[in-house]
Amino acid sequence: MSRVTNPHSVVVVGSGNVAESIAVAVADSFALELKQVVARNAARAEAMAQVAGCDWTTNMEEAADADLYIIAVSDRAVGEVAEALQRRKDSIVVHTAGSVEMDALGDGDRGVLYPFQTFTAGRRVDFSAVPLFIEGSDEEVTQAIEHVANALSHRVYRASSKRRREIHLTGVFACNFVNALYSMATDLLSEREGLPFDVLRPLIEETAAKAVEAQHPRDVQTGPAVRGDKAVAERHTAMLTDENQQELYKLLTEYIWQTSRKR
Repeated sequence: MSRVTNPHSVVVVGSGNVAESIAVAVADSFALELKQVVARNAARAEAMAQVAGCDWTTNMEEAADADLYIIAVSDRAVGEVAEALQRRKDSIVVHTAGSVEMDALGDGDRGVLYPFQTFTAGRRVDFSAVPLFIEGSDEEVTQAIEHVANALSHRVYRASSKRRREIHLTGVFACNFVNALYSMATDLLSEREGLPFDVLRPLIEETAAKAVEAQHPRDVQTGPAVRGDKAVAERHTAMLTDENQQELYKLLTEYIWQTSRKR
């Protein structure tokens, strides 16, 4: 049986933010053809198909004929969806999860196409700048997935499942945890002083800009922890009434102090 070496036609399976962003990126690529969106949520499937300009279905058994099937669903659903998906025997199937083994897809030509970015429904990102980490069940399949990845982004890297888990971990720190701190600061500002999030926007924007422009974010770290100002740190800790927030403040202060001393 012949194998797909230069995939052209693509079906995206899923209805979440990652699925939508990938579907749009595939549709925008001159080298690829988005044949269909497959999603169990009919409203989302139709909406995504309208944006991406393709067909849609809610039935895994009615997936269109394609070279590559991209499963972009929650981590726990990858295996179930892969098993239910009816696809051409010589096609390739990949998932987009950062912390899921490639073998969750079952047997056959399979792999991973992991976009290292945060996605939000209705918000477009420059997909050509998104780092894509790929893996294939063998070298020929890896090269085929690489062909698709290069059609979507200028930043394509090979990564084993172990390496991808490490990368995903860094994303949780750099994105999810940082955004949670933004949320915490916003709530404190609103509840204690009645001030809006707009007060924090310029600070967040400048902090992120400096970190991106620096050789290492540590080089532009500021604040009482860097200075070793224990009086301010202790006063801030006392001002927090939530024990979890107090512990978080202490841990981050100690981390900043210890790492800044190594500069």
